[in-house]
Amino acid sequence: MANNRVYELMYIADPTVEQAKIGQLNSEIESLIETEGGKVVNTDDMGRRPLAYRIKQFTEGYYFLFEIEGSGREIAELERRLRVNDKVVRYLTVRVDEERKAAEKIEAKRATRKEKLKSALGSIDDGGEEEE
Repeated sequence: MANNRVYELMYIADPTVEQAKIGQLNSEIESLIETEGGKVVNTDDMGRRPLAYRIKQFTEGYYFLFEIEGSGREIAELERRLRVNDKVVRYLTVRVDEERKAAEKIEAKRATRKEKLKSALGSIDDGGEEEE
């Protein structure tokens, strides 16, 4: 079960860093995750955006989102490296697999309730239309 964990890593890169160096940082992150036994499921370059508040004299940053599957060992090493990287202004890692399972259960319950309601309303409509 430990290998099925899903994490989302979002980090904000320094806006003064060149795009090529940011691309190199992203490839380093992907290779680190894969060497530690994880798998990058999805990456999303969200572009340059304003920050909600000033961080280290910056009012903007480059936002990147990684979806990672793994055991958690790769996350510990990744966070250690992001902590000392000068190109990274902020980062946050969240485990999302448990929340997704809960959301799927809720969606399944809603679907069954909807089907029951449709069948109940259908039987009422059929019962009222009987001819003699």
